[in-house]
Amino acid sequence: MHDVIELRGAGDFDAILGCDPPTFSEADAARIATDTFGVRATTARSLGSERDQTFRLAAASGEGLAIMKISNLAEDPATLDMEALGVLHANGADPTIPLALPWMVPGADPVAPGEGADGDGSRSLAIYRASVDGPAGAYFVRMYDVLPGRGRSDPIDLSDAALAAWGAMAARLARALRGFIHPKAQRRMLWDVQHTPRTRALLGDIADPGQRGAVEDVLDRFDAVVTPLWPTLRAQVVHSDLTVDNALVDEEGRITGIVDFGDMSWSAMVVDIASVIDSLASGRDGDELFRVSRLVLDGYQRLTPLEPIELAIMGELIAARSAVTIAISSWRAGRGLEDPSFAERYNASAESIIRTILGTGWDETSRRLSSEPGRTPSGSTSSSEPGSSSPTTSDTELAARRARVLGPAIEPLSYEQPIQLASADGVWMTDTDGRRYLDAYNNVPCVGHGHPRVTEAVARQARLLNTNMRYLHGAAIELAERLVASCPVGLDTVLFVNSGSEANDLAWRMATTFTGNAGGLCTARAYHGISEASAALSPESWLGGRAPAHVETWAPPDTYRGTNPDPSVFAAALDRLRARGLAPAAAILDGVLTSDGFYDPPPDYVAELVRLTHEASGLWIADEVQGGHGRTGEALWSFERFGITPDFVTLGKPMGNGHPIAAVITRREIAERFAEDTVFFSTFGGNPVSAAAGLAVLDVLDDERVLPRVQAAGEALRGGIREIASRHTAIGDVRGVGLAIGVEIVRDHVTKEPDPAATTAIKEGMRDRGVLVGTTGVAGNILKVRPPLAFTTVEVPVFLDALEGAFSGR
Repeated sequence: MHDVIELRGAGDFDAILGCDPPTFSEADAARIATDTFGVRATTARSLGSERDQTFRLAAASGEGLAIMKISNLAEDPATLDMEALGVLHANGADPTIPLALPWMVPGADPVAPGEGADGDGSRSLAIYRASVDGPAGAYFVRMYDVLPGRGRSDPIDLSDAALAAWGAMAARLARALRGFIHPKAQRRMLWDVQHTPRTRALLGDIADPGQRGAVEDVLDRFDAVVTPLWPTLRAQVVHSDLTVDNALVDEEGRITGIVDFGDMSWSAMVVDIASVIDSLASGRDGDELFRVSRLVLDGYQRLTPLEPIELAIMGELIAARSAVTIAISSWRAGRGLEDPSFAERYNASAESIIRTILGTGWDETSRRLSSEPGRTPSGSTSSSEPGSSSPTTSDTELAARRARVLGPAIEPLSYEQPIQLASADGVWMTDTDGRRYLDAYNNVPCVGHGHPRVTEAVARQARLLNTNMRYLHGAAIELAERLVASCPVGLDTVLFVNSGSEANDLAWRMATTFTGNAGGLCTARAYHGISEASAALSPESWLGGRAPAHVETWAPPDTYRGTNPDPSVFAAALDRLRARGLAPAAAILDGVLTSDGFYDPPPDYVAELVRLTHEASGLWIADEVQGGHGRTGEALWSFERFGITPDFVTLGKPMGNGHPIAAVITRREIAERFAEDTVFFSTFGGNPVSAAAGLAVLDVLDDERVLPRVQAAGEALRGGIREIASRHTAIGDVRGVGLAIGVEIVRDHVTKEPDPAATTAIKEGMRDRGVLVGTTGVAGNILKVRPPLAFTTVEVPVFLDALEGAFSGR
């Protein structure tokens, strides 16, 4: 038996596609069913098949008895055995999948593994196939269960729910086959799109020139983009042909039976879902094609999330499946293997799918199928050329759109030449042109951009359950317990919210309730949030210096200039409140004074501020949004180095590594007094997904020993900057703790006059050299160096080289 045949010089392929199917009559089929499996059928109705003969056997009442398949003479018996074994394996892995199971030949004895007659060492499953003599030789006969449902449904009639259910069934079937392997799974079946390039030899059989050209465009794209990536894709034995021809459905269009494993092969896992989409997208084009595809993908990814690379080439795989459909059907019709009207029944739809994708553009197709943010809105098309790797929207265009829809109140973009970022990993960010930047600015991804522990925790929990804290869920409780354990004794109660602004707002509400006071104190350039209460405590955003009547500020010690060295400035702020008839409800301090300029006040100074606040009947809020989660390298919380016990600890940005979660940690007595006036509830605060992110961040901080790493990197970075400062007098001071560092830029060392213009130029110069920093301080003359805590001594030379280059112009 020959496994393969030659295809017009294009190499070999599975012989089954090039051979005539059997030609038994329905009367013959009824007789064969009785002779081989003992099935006495009144009728044997042909169901049609590309290469076999398939009959539905029924009793006189019309009740289905079995499905009988008479195989093509070219079929390798070992391949048929593989199909039976694959179905049985999938059924054992997931008995709830509605599979048509093979019947055992009456009276047959199982053959032990390795003892089969097939000669390849695989287990022979001849017990699931009989044989019958025909005019051209001996044909194999197989019998399968009859399953409920109707076949060859029109995909255009499927509801949205049914489309998603098809995707889910494809994922279930792939998972059930995941552990299956067989020597015959390595086959050259052209319906498997991994062999798309081989169909180039069939182009001459496509009669319509326009159709032929569209198929050729798909083959060219496949060769250029998919073939190089193929070895990197997840692979297993797949069904490969889960289509409306090979599935039965109920009245709602949901699969009730999977009836044909004839194209099963070892291939990329994503081949299955591409085949499903190609089938279900029949009769749809334009936006509807993409909408339907996304619904099917949603169903699949509820069970098996696709990797980014798999989603990125989904458009190419769908188009390839359509191209293969046109090529193979045209070739078979041309050779007389099938009636042309039957063989080519899907060609018009396949061409429509291809033209929709080509007209949309490959990059835009990828964005639409993956629902990637920034995909072109419905009704419009991509401005990129097919095959282009450039973003469809330029930086200038996107900035203009931003200004138009987000308005003038939003903070300006960081750089004169905007950066349109595409991805990030660890401490590196990559723009849409593929340029990498060292991120020395963003504290939100605390343990690094895209940390696998955090992203997987979020994805896993999001797939499982997300709800609110009106229901019991262990993750939020465990997170609260671990936060309490990290704080001084007495801080024993946690309330979850979604952002640092909300945390500070809630702390303020609790402070005013507990104390009965209304005054607030913050540092002169502080930033604590965007809510009404937290914005009032954020002088950085007081344009024009318009201070709220209930808030006073104090200037922290300027260790560079030697000003405001003692708590008298704070005491004076308290006096100003008293003069207006206000007592303090709370004073709030960012433990690393980010917005003020990264000043590092001594512990006794901060301790005295806390004492004065308590003496005035106010409470102390330690804002750990900037300095917490190990940024100082000395402790988990920045307030700890001052030797104080605050009344509130507020957490935000780094807590979920970019996932929105925040918290207030306080004393039970304060929470009890608050509960007398209100019931606190936040719809998303403490939800299971956010809690999973928060727990993962704490785990990473422990497992990666982040704190000592932060100390080492911070010391090396400050030391390197000071060495550069010895050559460039514009650097007036280098200060900070851990990875919270301020580099003050001045006109000269004598006057110490701030130089904000030079600071901006240095920031822009570092950006041009691939390093991102910010600016801060009252005059905007301090470089803000605040990288993710994944930053190590390895990245220090990269930063220093960019800083030196920004000064020297090299």
